[in-house]
Amino acid sequence: MNKQSLLSIIAATIIISSCGNKTEKPAQDGGVVQIKEYKTVVLNAQSATLFSDYPASIQGQQNVEIRPRVEGYIDKIYVDEGTVVKAGQLLFKISAPEYEQEVRTASASIKSAQADLSTAKLAVTKVKPLVEREIISKYELEAAQYKYESALAALSQAKASLANAKTNLGYAKVTSPVDGVVGSIPFRLGSLVSSSNADALTTVSTIGNVYAYFALNEKKLLALSKDSREGTTLAQKIKNMPPVSLLLSDGTTYAEKGTIETVNGLIDTETGSVTFRARFPNAHSILRSGSSTTVRISTKVEDEILIPQSATFELQNKIFAVTVGKDGKTKNTNITVLDSNPGNYYVVTEGLKIGDQIVLEGVATLKDGSEIKSKAQSAKTVYADLK
Repeated sequence: MNKQSLLSIIAATIIISSCGNKTEKPAQDGGVVQIKEYKTVVLNAQSATLFSDYPASIQGQQNVEIRPRVEGYIDKIYVDEGTVVKAGQLLFKISAPEYEQEVRTASASIKSAQADLSTAKLAVTKVKPLVEREIISKYELEAAQYKYESALAALSQAKASLANAKTNLGYAKVTSPVDGVVGSIPFRLGSLVSSSNADALTTVSTIGNVYAYFALNEKKLLALSKDSREGTTLAQKIKNMPPVSLLLSDGTTYAEKGTIETVNGLIDTETGSVTFRARFPNAHSILRSGSSTTVRISTKVEDEILIPQSATFELQNKIFAVTVGKDGKTKNTNITVLDSNPGNYYVVTEGLKIGDQIVLEGVATLKDGSEIKSKAQSAKTVYADLK
């Protein structure tokens, strides 16, 4: 091959290369930049259910501390921690021999008082006819009657002492005042207990219904008081709130819905929050006092702009979405969103409008003015998991 033929082949190769892919764009340094393709969607109005989650603690409808009324040693424990008990069921027996002795003493006092009463009555019966025949003075009869009344009072007092002794002895048998579940038992057999102990013998929690306590900050409390629910007062608005859900510690949703019943009248000055109470039925005793759960409050929104959270990025505590103009160039747009989210979406209140086209993926790598090729996605596909 001669030199002229070789130059012809090189020139033809350069011409072919310059007529390559028309989607490529010449770079400033003489190279070629290929326009990348990104998934996009055109925004339209959506309806959804917003979820607001709040950490909550569970308390039984009644948490009754069981404390001894008498001092003594624990003789028997009839239940174990977690036992379901009925009102009146025996829980503990305290060894209190002094109260047994008091019962015996009071019983003996009654017998003695009854004997004295019989003697006094006999004296009245004996003196009365003698006074009537004026054999002895009325003074003797009055004295006999006073002795009879005194003996009668002594008998009443002895009976009262016996009743008190039996009551004190009854306190040695500790029973449950309510239906519920037995909590922890810090004492064991042989422990000395009294009413002055710092710890209770146990706690019985009534858990047929339970309360979930959770807190809202002052900002959300004001928003709640100003929302569109029926009612002019906060209490009326709370009454008209929809049922709330409970998320258990394993992430599952509790089967029963709850009702928000009350809100604390005072704002905690340390946390700036106010405590709410929701009641949940607990017929199967799944929920226990002291459990940590999450209260979920749902709210319906209609005809709002929603975007996937994956289509946004954060910069300096601001949230941005990337819009695409008709020229195919991108723009980073600062958006404002609601605190409550419907799953993995944001509800946009400012920054975007219906008809805007946004990029769905890789937004953090795009700069203002980047030229992209849009791969349009249907709204049905993008919002498929929206409830």
